[in-house]
Amino acid sequence: MTPEGAVLAAILEYLAIRQVFAWRVNTGAVKLADKTGKTRFVRFGFPGCSDIIGVIGSEIPAWEGRPLAIEVKSPTGKATEEQLIFLAEIAKRGGLAFIARSVEDVERELTKPRRRI
Repeated sequence: MTPEGAVLAAILEYLAIRQVFAWRVNTGAVKLADKTGKTRFVRFGFPGCSDIIGVIGSEIPAWEGRPLAIEVKSPTGKATEEQLIFLAEIAKRGGLAFIARSVEDVERELTKPRRRI
């Protein structure tokens, strides 16, 4: 498992323990072949979409019913321009969006005092 993959798995486990409704979003593309050998290119997700998407419910009352987007990075990883734009769009619409390099980053963001809209 990559350093980023280990952090992602730990964050998903933490969110499950906190009962935050969140899931992993894979993005990328793959070349597939059918029974006849004909190949096709299948794209899933879209560039910039965060690694973890969810909805914050009553487990985090200050954020109840708001979108959640977490871009997971290793200690040295950098977000792409598309990833930063996606996070900004979620935040602009009242969601919680951030880059996390550890479970502690997620815990800190989820427990920050927030102003209700």
